[in-house]
Amino acid sequence: MTTPQTVPALGTRPAAGSLPTRAETREQLSRATYDLLVVGGGILGISTAWHAAQAGLRVALVDAGDFAGATSSASSKLLHGGLRYLQTGAVKLVAENHFERRAVSRQVAPHLANPLTFYLPVYKGGPHGAAKLGAGVFAYSALSAFGDGVGHLLSPARAAQDVPELRTENLKAVAVYGDDQMNDARMALMTVRAAVDAGAVVLNHAEVTGLRFTRGRVTGAELRDRTDGTEFGTTARLVLNATGPWVDHLRKMEDPNAAPSIRLSKGAHLVLKRTSPWKAALATPIDKYRITFALPWEDMLLLGTTDEEYEGDPGEVAVTEKDTAQILDEAAFSVRDQQLSRDLITYSFAGLRVLPGGPGDTSKAKRETVVTEGRGGMLSVAGGKWTTFRHIGRTVMKKLESLPGHPLGEDHEPVSALPKRLPLPGVANPNAVAHRLLVDGPAPGPRMAADTARHLATHYGSLSFDIARMANENPELARRIHPDAPEIWAQVAYARDHEWAETADDVLRRRTTLTIRGLATDEVRAGVEAMLRAE
Repeated sequence: MTTPQTVPALGTRPAAGSLPTRAETREQLSRATYDLLVVGGGILGISTAWHAAQAGLRVALVDAGDFAGATSSASSKLLHGGLRYLQTGAVKLVAENHFERRAVSRQVAPHLANPLTFYLPVYKGGPHGAAKLGAGVFAYSALSAFGDGVGHLLSPARAAQDVPELRTENLKAVAVYGDDQMNDARMALMTVRAAVDAGAVVLNHAEVTGLRFTRGRVTGAELRDRTDGTEFGTTARLVLNATGPWVDHLRKMEDPNAAPSIRLSKGAHLVLKRTSPWKAALATPIDKYRITFALPWEDMLLLGTTDEEYEGDPGEVAVTEKDTAQILDEAAFSVRDQQLSRDLITYSFAGLRVLPGGPGDTSKAKRETVVTEGRGGMLSVAGGKWTTFRHIGRTVMKKLESLPGHPLGEDHEPVSALPKRLPLPGVANPNAVAHRLLVDGPAPGPRMAADTARHLATHYGSLSFDIARMANENPELARRIHPDAPEIWAQVAYARDHEWAETADDVLRRRTTLTIRGLATDEVRAGVEAMLRAE
């Protein structure tokens, strides 16, 4: 077991290629006037900042917590076309989702996403028949130009070979289709990095305490650095409120009389150790509208999700006993009991979907993006889906460009002229990267372990070579953080110096998945905190 006493000593942080200090970033934010200040570091705000910076705008992005610290790292980890949308006849929407999904997983970030086969079990007495689902998955695959194979029906016996824990009692058939899976926190982080590479200035753990006004218009924000309490501010020609579940909180800073614009739906998930390997995921219909997922992810099993209206403090959303019982009960429709033991649960998390305001069941509400303008000229944007994060960024930019008076100015590239499939940093074939990491190891000393090479390749792409170089230069950094995990200490140093990690949770929950896998022991956490404090 790694203890705080055996944490690798790094000495001073490397200057070359490392991030500016927080004090330097605060100074930069305070001195400059930006074309666009994006408040909110979830994927919606990050994507908009990325596209705005690509267009040549002077962009700043701040978040009260960590990047992707709330909803954006609490998803079902899927890039998907939306099979259930076919029920409502939203054929065009599904086709558009498929286009974005395949662009991200094939060209934009193949190192962070991977194809995943889904089995949709059809049980006797279930909400849908085999013929209907068979036709549905065929149409679904057709809308993606059969790029993931042809949707079809499979025998229960064949499906059970790939998913050993599949419940086969009363199982009539299994419908098969393809989508993609990702690590949402890593995808968001690489999009932040892309925005910075394009010129954006970013700062996490920086809370908006008030808005700046000039002749009644919002022209910036007052900020407080949560890491040390430093207060500062930044000025911008236009402010975009992309704070997700907190969007109305910031709208009330602009206008105390602003009416609520959104409602929130809580989605909870459980993470369990797997009792056997799974070669496919399960998507099991619960009723006409809802599906429960059982997904192999990060060598674990991800179960979920719930969908119920939430009216509490967004900062206090959590998984309840009711949520846990519901998820396990719904998973039991198609997953055998031995895989659903509570002893296997390593982690649980909940996020909040931001939905347009209005009545009705949240599970039937549209997952659409809504852009509104306040009385002080602040733009507020909320909603949307992870799958279409690039499309949302472009859509928001088009909205900003169309505002009267050209608040962004005219000296920038129109978003319509930007590259359509610009890759994220680290883009590479993960198989090739893993091979290189194994073959090109240091001549003296042990080579990198195969599981570590694979882990780095599928979480960093070609940026893995920077981490490997750190481990080669300091063999202490090549040691595993936990004996049961592939992560090495070089990843902690890299997160600190190159990925804006400020807290142990930043590292253990979002830069890596050690917390989710139940491996963030007290000793590991203390070691990470010690390395983050190293100067």
